[in-house]
Amino acid sequence: MTSSFLSDVAVTSASWQAFERLVARLMTERGFVYVAVVGESGDGGADVLAVHTSGKRWLLQVKRWSNPVGSEVLDRTIAAARTYGADVPVIVSKSGFTADLRDRANKLRADGISVQLWDRQYLTQASRTLPEDPLVVRVPDRYKVRDYQEDAVRSVVNEWLTSPSGSALVVLATGLGKTFVAGESIRRIQQNRQSKVLVLAHTNDLVYQLERAFWPFLGSSRSTVVVNGVERPEWSSLRSFDLVVATRDTLASVIRAGVTLPEFDVVVVDECHHLGAATYEAVLDGLGVGVEGGPFLIGLTATPWRPGGESLDHRFGPPVVNVDMVTGLKKGFLANVDYRMYTDNVDWEALRDLKGDRFTPKAINRTLFINQWDDAVVERVQSAWEELGAGAKGIVFCGTIDHAERMSASINALGFARASPIYSKSTEGRAMTPVERNRLLWDFADGRVGILCAVDVLNEGVDVPDVNLVVFQRVTHSRRIFVQQLGRGLRVAVGKSKVLVLDFVSDVRRFAAGLDLQRSLEDDGPAPGQPHRISLGSRITFRRANDEDLDGRNFLREWLGDLEEIEGAGDDVSLLRFPPARPLPIGET
Repeated sequence: MTSSFLSDVAVTSASWQAFERLVARLMTERGFVYVAVVGESGDGGADVLAVHTSGKRWLLQVKRWSNPVGSEVLDRTIAAARTYGADVPVIVSKSGFTADLRDRANKLRADGISVQLWDRQYLTQASRTLPEDPLVVRVPDRYKVRDYQEDAVRSVVNEWLTSPSGSALVVLATGLGKTFVAGESIRRIQQNRQSKVLVLAHTNDLVYQLERAFWPFLGSSRSTVVVNGVERPEWSSLRSFDLVVATRDTLASVIRAGVTLPEFDVVVVDECHHLGAATYEAVLDGLGVGVEGGPFLIGLTATPWRPGGESLDHRFGPPVVNVDMVTGLKKGFLANVDYRMYTDNVDWEALRDLKGDRFTPKAINRTLFINQWDDAVVERVQSAWEELGAGAKGIVFCGTIDHAERMSASINALGFARASPIYSKSTEGRAMTPVERNRLLWDFADGRVGILCAVDVLNEGVDVPDVNLVVFQRVTHSRRIFVQQLGRGLRVAVGKSKVLVLDFVSDVRRFAAGLDLQRSLEDDGPAPGQPHRISLGSRITFRRANDEDLDGRNFLREWLGDLEEIEGAGDDVSLLRFPPARPLPIGET
């Protein structure tokens, strides 16, 4: 094991991607409140972005060149700082700096333009000044363990102590901290015994997210490495790292090739509902999981069954913790939700013209909904923004780039918030540059932009806990994506009393989802004849013109019937029956 995650050996052996992450981890260890690795071409000279507790924004350009960095990089870094609105520009170089660059930097400093220069000697010295204790120990208020997480961690560690070759399954809904439980469990296991840990995921993006998520639980002497389709270190070097984060497919190819891997003491599988797939099973078998003397297995998931409905019993016993979204809302583990489903754009009278006995969701949607009502949506968003007051921060999920641009322009025209569209790439090929996207996310994180109108990003991987307004204007028939989008606002944050959710989606299946969630939240309500109601922090309401629409809700509840069946139906499945004979909510004759 290296003496520090940022030791001279670690810096020398790191790929350019890993070198950027070493610098990002240094900023994290130093207590910066926002640290982002840009890590892509076209980044405009920004490799790492960070915000200090003072509010100052730092931009770091990181060079793993074999030769000293010259003065042309100084010019690019200063230009990047202007583009991103950074207060402190930094150049980090593995191989030092030319004399010309240092001379120019000194002259600029005399003119009031200061650029920090970090070479390998600086990094080595910085690593020596870091405390050994992990961040969760040093900054307990920021990484507070909640009661249900503490119970889960103790159960995981107890399972490991009882059966070091056994397993533990952690089932927690989005926003409840699955990775937090895994990280704290690993920290306590390593306190008991020196352990080598492997973390497995099925995508590259998840691998990078997971490595970063584990940093706060590792002391500064503990090192990490990524193994995926982009980064493949020397296999023999894996023994030098305390925590290896790898993609399933890369490790499967390595095992098939007969490469000798280190003996891991603990294997963590994120999104473990994917177990059962031949590739995953081959990897776990190749690592010796499930045999005497093999590694302890920790599974993390939000759903304790596989996509086809099969259980995970072949690898795990009962979950050590199992908290779904509804339970998390009821018990206050997630932010209180004020979920408002709007019926303003429903043409109830059009239902009278339906002919036949059974209808598809697509046919009902064409009949039932008025397509354009952006002006009314913006008015509702403004009312919600004013209701939330100071500290409001929102995401509007839109269907197209044009729609996101229209929504942003309308919000900005009214002036109650600064809004901006954000997207990656459209079907027409229009793309937002990495500079634009990263600057926007940075501005959103520190409050310079109040509302993001998102098209095809922000479903996952963006952790801004103080988001307290989520607006749905884009239909998605994937419950996973819907929960991920909703999860952007569910995380608890200091000073955040609730998250307001405004749902304007024109799809009858979303009404079914809302009614199902409402019914689940009200399951603990009073029995018939009991006068006392249980006060719930979260609620689901149907609204029309910002007033509660009880008639619309009751009509939908009676008409839709089996809510789970409706919610999961495909576009062309004929299952919706004819509307009931009772009067329609409005427009009766």
